Amino acid sequence: MKNITLAVDEATLDQVREYAAKRRTSVNALVRLHLEQIAQNENRAKRAMMELRAMSDRSKAELGPITWTRDAVHER
Repeated sequence: MKNITLAVDEATLDQVREYAAKRRTSVNALVRLHLEQIAQNENRAKRAMMELRAMSDRSKAELGPITWTRDAVHER
């Protein structure tokens, strides 16, 4: 596991320490959890995009002829 150094103003750090204490955890654990969640969300989004592309490649659907015009669709 790597260590990182963060610069945070004192008022923010005091508030986060209180938040962490109320939840019986540490600021370090909160930061680690948040960074892990960001990484997981990124991985989830990448996996979803890959699956969507794979589904598209496997699809046998075909588009029919275009029977509408842009002007007709946006008619007011």
